[in-house]
Amino acid sequence: MIRLIITLIFVFLFLLVSIPILCVEWVIRKYSRQKADFSSLRIVQWAFKVIIGISGVRLTVIGEENIPKDEAVLYVPNHQSYYDIILTYARCPGLTGYVAKNSMIRIPVFSSWMKRLYCLFLNREDLKEGLKTILVGIDQMKQGISMCIFPEGTRNKNYQEMMPFKEGSLKMAEKSGCPIIPVAITNSAEIFENHLPRIKPCHVILQYGKPIRTQELTKEQRKFLGAYTRDQIQAMLNTHGELL
Repeated sequence: MIRLIITLIFVFLFLLVSIPILCVEWVIRKYSRQKADFSSLRIVQWAFKVIIGISGVRLTVIGEENIPKDEAVLYVPNHQSYYDIILTYARCPGLTGYVAKNSMIRIPVFSSWMKRLYCLFLNREDLKEGLKTILVGIDQMKQGISMCIFPEGTRNKNYQEMMPFKEGSLKMAEKSGCPIIPVAITNSAEIFENHLPRIKPCHVILQYGKPIRTQELTKEQRKFLGAYTRDQIQAMLNTHGELL
C-alpha cells in the first residue's frame, strides 16, 4: 500500500504545483509555440518517469530504434493497464497526442495538460463526433505531431490474446501517410490491476516493432489493416514469455 500512497501524493502535488506552470507555459506559447510544446512534453514525461520509479517497475525496452526520428508516427499498442499510457508516453521522442475516452476531459488540471499535449477525446457513442476527432488527429499528424491510439478500445483482461482491433482506429495513418509503429506491452497489469489496491514492483517488457507503411502493403493488407497490425503485435507478445 505504501507505493500507492506515495504515488497518489506525488500525483496530487504535481497537479497542484502544475497549475501555475500551465500559466507560465501559456505565456511562453504566445512567443514560441515550439518551446512551450517541448517544455510541456518534458515536464509530463518527468512526472511519468517518477511514477514509474515509485512503482518499482523494471522496464525492458526493445526495438526503440524502429521509431523514425524525422516524421510523425501512429503508435498502436495493446492495452492491459492504465500504466500503458505512463510507460509509453515517458519514452516518446517527440510531440505525441494520445486518443483518450471523452470522460477524461472532466478531470481538472490533468485534462488541461492533455489538451496542451495534443491529446484528443473520443466519443465512442457518437460516430459523427468520433469521425471529427479522427480528422483532427489526421491534421495533427500532417503537422508533424505523432499520435497514439489503443485499437482494442478498452483495457483487455485476457492477457493471452488481444481483442479484435477496431479497423477505423488506424485511419489516421492511412489518411496522413505516416507510418504505424506497433507496440507490444507485456505484464503491465501486474503493476496495479492484478492486485488492487496495491502497486507491486514487477518486470514489464515494452517492444516497438518495425514501421508499417500502408502504401507498401498489399490491397488485402490495407483492407484489414487493423488485423494486420494486431498480428504484428501478437507475434512480438509471443516472444516475451522467455524474457520475463
